[in-house]
Amino acid sequence: MNGPTLVTGPVVPAVPSAATVDALRAARRAPVRRRRRVVGALAAVAVGLFVARVLLGDYTITVPDFFRILLGEQIPGASFILMEVKLPRAVLAVLVGFAFGVAGAVFQSTLHNPLASPDVIGVSVGASASAVAAVVGFGLEGPWVSVAAVLGAVATALVVRLVAGPGGTHRLVLAGIGMAAALSSVIHFFFVRADEWDAQVVLRWLTGSVSQADWPTIAVLVLVLAVLLPLVGWLARSVRAVELGEDVATGLGESPSRRNLLLVVATVLAAVGVAAAGPVASVAFLSGPVARFLNAGRTTLLGAGFVGAALVVGADYVGDYAFTDINFPVGVVTGAVGAPFLLWLLATGRAGRRTT
Repeated sequence: MNGPTLVTGPVVPAVPSAATVDALRAARRAPVRRRRRVVGALAAVAVGLFVARVLLGDYTITVPDFFRILLGEQIPGASFILMEVKLPRAVLAVLVGFAFGVAGAVFQSTLHNPLASPDVIGVSVGASASAVAAVVGFGLEGPWVSVAAVLGAVATALVVRLVAGPGGTHRLVLAGIGMAAALSSVIHFFFVRADEWDAQVVLRWLTGSVSQADWPTIAVLVLVLAVLLPLVGWLARSVRAVELGEDVATGLGESPSRRNLLLVVATVLAAVGVAAAGPVASVAFLSGPVARFLNAGRTTLLGAGFVGAALVVGADYVGDYAFTDINFPVGVVTGAVGAPFLLWLLATGRAGRRTT
């Protein structure tokens, strides 16, 4: 009786059909195409709101006049309103909103928690407390207040990280909330000691506003963002792996030091936005989830940046023209939008869904 025949040659793997290969390629390209469409649509929305903010309002500027003024022609009244009021305000709103949007998305994706934004974990409050102390306690003004805000934000982030320890992002959020409460007391302490002039400056700054935009501030902000945003883009290549969990990310070769450096850069990015326009409420908190929802649950830092830019520009326009007898700072409008969103996250349980 003959036994079974043993095959000793090499095993040739089955070759997938052309239809299978095409289906796999289409599945890999679909998220890329969706991300491009989402980012393009968000960029178009931000540009549209920017154009409306510059051209419309109490004083309407036509498109031909806009380009004539940009090319150097002087039009009585229109030139001053465009170059000294409308255009710098809109440009600063876009830059600040983009910085907040990217920073918030980095925090939320890296720490696996939609509550882990600079607003919630105390970074923005740290910048504000340091700036208020600089104005009231030390009599500083101008660029020195911005430097103090950045240093305060970084110091606050380091303290929160040390207090939270390795216990997970829920401890980080709790430590940030506690730190924010303590720093709010510091702000109130200096605020009640301020004279009338300093109190007005501090109150306007704490609310978050782009009404004091000027070209020197914008120039500095552009230079800083030209350094920070490419650095974030380079470091954020690990975001997709980090979202799968720290253990998986480490197994894929993503070092914890790279993630920590990304958080530091995002902290500085948020602090720069606060230094330029004050702690504009809820922009960093809202931008990431909105962009992620539009992108089918996948993080897109570029999309979050455009959401932040659209939020700040649109909120500034609404705050200026929604009511005829009063102008609201942009932080009032964004805060009114962010509060219901936070309550919705807490009510639906999404705030703790990805806590590790």
